[in-house]
Amino acid sequence: MLVAEAVGRALVACGVDHVFGVVGSGNFHVTTAMVDAGARFVATRHEGGGATAADGYARTAGRPAALTVHQGCGFTNALTGITEAAKSRTPLVVVAAEAREPRSNFFVDQESIARSIGAVPHRVTSAAEAVAQTVAAVVEAVHGRRTVVLNLPLPVQAEEVADDALDGVTLPPAPAPPTPSGDDVDRLAAALSAAERPVFVVGRGGRSAEARDAVRVLAERSGALLATSAVAKGLFAGDPWQLDVSGGFSPPLTAELVQDADLIVGWGCALNMWTMRHGRLIGESTTVVQVDDTADALGAHRELTLGVLGDVALTARAVTETLGAPRTAYRTPEVRDRLERELRWRDVPFDDDSADGRIDPRTLSIALDDLLPEQRVLAVDSGNFMGYPSMFLQVPDEQGFCFTQAFQSVGLGLATAIGAALARPDRLPVAALGDGGALMGASELETVVRLGLPMLVVVYDDEGYGAEVHHFGPGGHDLSTVRFPATDIAAIGRGYGMEAVTVTSPEDLQPVRDWVASGPTGPMLVHARVTGDEPSWWLEEAFRGH
Repeated sequence: MLVAEAVGRALVACGVDHVFGVVGSGNFHVTTAMVDAGARFVATRHEGGGATAADGYARTAGRPAALTVHQGCGFTNALTGITEAAKSRTPLVVVAAEAREPRSNFFVDQESIARSIGAVPHRVTSAAEAVAQTVAAVVEAVHGRRTVVLNLPLPVQAEEVADDALDGVTLPPAPAPPTPSGDDVDRLAAALSAAERPVFVVGRGGRSAEARDAVRVLAERSGALLATSAVAKGLFAGDPWQLDVSGGFSPPLTAELVQDADLIVGWGCALNMWTMRHGRLIGESTTVVQVDDTADALGAHRELTLGVLGDVALTARAVTETLGAPRTAYRTPEVRDRLERELRWRDVPFDDDSADGRIDPRTLSIALDDLLPEQRVLAVDSGNFMGYPSMFLQVPDEQGFCFTQAFQSVGLGLATAIGAALARPDRLPVAALGDGGALMGASELETVVRLGLPMLVVVYDDEGYGAEVHHFGPGGHDLSTVRFPATDIAAIGRGYGMEAVTVTSPEDLQPVRDWVASGPTGPMLVHARVTGDEPSWWLEEAFRGH
């Protein structure tokens, strides 16, 4: 067999069951080999969409995915999505055909580009090493939680591989996770024993059932309240002591309780400017602890009282065993009562500013939350609107929220939803987009229709790039570069073959209710003309940070 076939089959043997992307001459054979070996190929209309769909799939499924791209231009088309995945430490293998001849039209330095965006470059260099090098790439992606670019030089792809090269190929077991030192366990236990108002903030590194359960037990024992970063939203859904998301998206009560904490512990969480509102959620005398299994992550974003190098689940269990008698601490009847009455954003009173053929995004989001089934998976694009679906639409657990925002790029939301939908076909997928992101990623509407996904695509349309409108508008700047004329986005959806409705009031959502009730077998687009006179609350918080 040829190297291209051996590489494709080795990827599948190592657990890659979904491959996304656009096929050209350079990646045709390796992609075909993956399909022949049992992987599902999902063709997207743009390599950027393929990269982000693969990212969304891997995050939601908890398994590695692959992106397949043509040499040169196919690779560069996908770079924004690959960068998002790399910044998010998504276990993704980018299978990139590679032109090595500098005089080729397709030549770019793919290795240097990969390294520059935070991905890890690998290369298949010979037929003799092809399978081992492919396995090494998957090992780094999965066990190292990295996005890996596996370069496949065109001449090498055509070399012959021994027939037995794939015998016994499988993904090696993961190395043992780091165990915290006894001294660090004792110091964290002592801090928890002394704290009266402890808060745990769990991030991407604690986004697993094992870590969730271990942290929850420790929180119950120590009297801590439970919050998450945005990417881990839903991790503690249903827990009476959870605060939802800490940071810019926080409801007022969450911000108040986190700010009043005398101990904040970040579990697999960077405690970065977004999660801590540029540090405003940390009091002057607050003890700050970070637990992470990667040494470089400790203290990367802020000064710590204590940094603990260790696996989240192992550390939480070790501290639980060290603690003394259970404590009430922050879990008082008064706090419990307030959480029941004030935690959700929809319970915070607001003046509905729906008027003149436009609907308040809060009113829209609350209405959608009421009519959609509980079992959903929500993907959100970037923009001024993003806080409304992120916080007003509830999710059943951490797999119900897919948040590709590490690079803060507009236009990734729809492709994210495609990947998440394929990872959780048992749930209703919801893509929440702004008008900018919807039109930027519109080519993937065809992918949604072609795949027959029962997806609800909601476009919050304020006819502009709202973040820039509200950032520069108060300064009296000309906003003609960031405002746009009205576009019939519902008609665009129908043109792709979707059901579609334009919404300016809650009553206009009746077709969506009917669609849900019918047990949808295809997608529907909601073009919501939303009010946009004021910035969203999270954007105001971001402006304060600047």
